Amino acid sequence: MTASIQHAAWFKAPETQALISALETARPSGSRFVGGCVRNTLMGREVDDIDIATQLTPDRVAEIAIKAGFAAHPTGIEHGTVTVVVNHRPFEVTTLRRDVSTDGRRATVAFSESWEEDAQRRDFRLNALYADATGQIHDPTGGGLEDAHAGRVIFIGDAHQRIREDYLRILRFFRFNAWYAKGPLDPHGLRACAELIMGLDQLSVERVWKETKKLLEAPDPRAAWEGMKAIEVAARALPELSNEARLDALCTLQAELMLPVDAMTRVAAALPTQEAGKALARRLKLSNEERDRLVAALGDEVKITSYMSLREMRRAIYTIGNQAFRDRVMLAWAAVGGEKAQAWRALIAHAQMWTPPKLPLSGDEVMAAGVPAGPKVGQVMREVEAWWIDADFPDDKLSVIERLKAVAQGMA
Repeated sequence: MTASIQHAAWFKAPETQALISALETARPSGSRFVGGCVRNTLMGREVDDIDIATQLTPDRVAEIAIKAGFAAHPTGIEHGTVTVVVNHRPFEVTTLRRDVSTDGRRATVAFSESWEEDAQRRDFRLNALYADATGQIHDPTGGGLEDAHAGRVIFIGDAHQRIREDYLRILRFFRFNAWYAKGPLDPHGLRACAELIMGLDQLSVERVWKETKKLLEAPDPRAAWEGMKAIEVAARALPELSNEARLDALCTLQAELMLPVDAMTRVAAALPTQEAGKALARRLKLSNEERDRLVAALGDEVKITSYMSLREMRRAIYTIGNQAFRDRVMLAWAAVGGEKAQAWRALIAHAQMWTPPKLPLSGDEVMAAGVPAGPKVGQVMREVEAWWIDADFPDDKLSVIERLKAVAQGMA
């Protein structure tokens, strides 16, 4: 089977051609595009990052790049990676490698000139596809091209060995199935993941969280998630995500109605309670922003229904914020299934379009109305704000001042 990526826009781009030309001039037939950019092009998917594998050493790559007028940054020099920036476009250029030793979390590597050795240290056959400077595909494992066309995720060589090299590959197996598989999970790979599941305990929580988000960003991760549940990967690595019914309902809703996908909304759906969200955030070391979003999405101080009035929507958004409102709408919608889709869509659209206004009143204005400095200023402002919210946020400064005077007199 022959294939080429000559048609790809990223391949034909001036920046890409300038860099591969400079590398090829230094060592003919010594550099190839590899990994996701090749795989996604063959599968008709969007390409985000461009990786190049080369027989050149990192110092030579940097030297060639600088001589050509490009920027060169040693972003992963211990593993042979130099990030070359051409006209603001980054490329990761990595010297061919072979593993010297691994401990299941990280590998010690030695540079190589063998494309076969470099391919053998990768995880899945469809990730070990290379394209040369002409766009011609090279498939050292002998199965990657067929896997890409068929939508199969199969480990290179012995699955057990690949997993022992880096136990994160257990989660990557399910993530790549979520994104690229067109059929059932490879039974040999699934069995190897099950038999080596204890290796998940060696992984850093940061790597687990990053892989989880990537998996749940897939258009429809349900089959992969079912595989994770079947061999208890989900229970071992992500025990807090136990609300499987709501996660499945949300994914079903998004798939059937072609709704936008957001990994954090799916994580929230899989969490049974706010406390579970807080526990996940602590254990996996989520950012404060991520933790706060999960906690807000799982709150219940505002009732969300498909028949909310415009006034009720605005009140809810003002109270909890646009993002939390949207997340709660999605969770509430998932709970009832695909019914009343038009009404639920309207709620989401309102959350995207309406920006909560700011109360047009300052503390100085409150004191100017005769309220002494101190706790009463805040009390008066809360009273005025409650009236303003109940009146549906009128953009009328005079009315707000009149209400302020009334409240101030009533507290005098």
